[in-house]
Amino acid sequence: MSRIALLVALVASFIPQSLAQTPTYKGALTLSPIAGNSKCLSSQNGNANGSPVVIADCTGGAEQLFTFQNGQVTMYGGKMCLDVTDGVNADGTKLQIWQCYAGAPNQAWYYNFWDNSLSWTNKGKCLDLTNWSLSNGNRVQIWGCSPGNPNQFWNVGYMASNLPAQSQNGQTGTNNCGTGSSASSKCQTLWLNSYDDFCLFGPPKTASIGDIEREAVAYCTKGTHGTRVFPPGTFKGVHWVKTPDYVQITGQGDFTKIHVPKGDEGGELDNHGADGNGNPIGGLIYGNVFGNNQQFHEWTEFLSYKEFCIRACVGPNAPNNCNHIYDEMGCQWNMPANYNTGVFESVFKKFELRVTRDFYQRSTKDKYSTALTKLSHSGTKMYLASSVFGVYPT
Repeated sequence: MSRIALLVALVASFIPQSLAQTPTYKGALTLSPIAGNSKCLSSQNGNANGSPVVIADCTGGAEQLFTFQNGQVTMYGGKMCLDVTDGVNADGTKLQIWQCYAGAPNQAWYYNFWDNSLSWTNKGKCLDLTNWSLSNGNRVQIWGCSPGNPNQFWNVGYMASNLPAQSQNGQTGTNNCGTGSSASSKCQTLWLNSYDDFCLFGPPKTASIGDIEREAVAYCTKGTHGTRVFPPGTFKGVHWVKTPDYVQITGQGDFTKIHVPKGDEGGELDNHGADGNGNPIGGLIYGNVFGNNQQFHEWTEFLSYKEFCIRACVGPNAPNNCNHIYDEMGCQWNMPANYNTGVFESVFKKFELRVTRDFYQRSTKDKYSTALTKLSHSGTKMYLASSVFGVYPT
């Protein structure tokens, strides 16, 4: 987030809640607590009046899809609404769904896309994760709004299996990208899966990052995500790190191959632009790093003509670990790491990766050299695997 975005966020904090605010994402959305990307709000008893609103494993079913419209949070085609049980304005009151009634005070909600809170309009209460518990069946409640309270931080998003054509207004590309690849793809959905299966946002045509950040498209190492594919020899060094809180990829390369002008020192791409939309508008990121096909709601990327870094974060510290403040400081300030050329390494819980030589080649030799070193990270045994010429052993 730039200084302009911070100013916009400050101004937004003074906007009356009577001017209902909605997420920047469109259509039917999932609602997940920041405590766990794999958990979603769900109507326990379907579309029945009085159905408790609880935590459940994300499936993307109708019981987990919410649409923000007319100051209400609706379900089932706009027939049912998120509702404060009996309208009791007290800490601990549980939530239900009930038939929608226009103007019903029990059903009036305000989503602040700067701090991801969902407030009961003009009541001083927020949607709250009861006891910080992710147990299936945990019924959510309202509680006094407290800025920065992780119990009241709710991400909105989409299931990877049901991506929309476009997720934000003003988007130039698409999110429902299919499979295969195309040199003219306008896909704006990234995947961060493994050492040899990841993507970056880059220019769709030759232009500086600062001029094209709102229109950036996806480039991937594999041709299976419906995106553009990095040309052979793009990367000169890749360093993959996984911690309990984020996955990060850094390195060097020749990104003039994907339309970054030579000499362009680049800029930041992230999920919060100055207006709340992403850079690029509609940019989404998914991965299999912390669970199958999970959405990364907080992420940041820097790209120049010769250097890149990307980090995608999970858990209650995600906004801090993937901050969007120092957008002019570049990779090595925002993501201190190994940026050496000629080295391809991965810090992981287990050694199970293979590198695709087409993308990481930097020698014509047919011999490969590998090294494996144990290390400790955050109290968990991890492994550092490096390959000089490009292919890991199975």
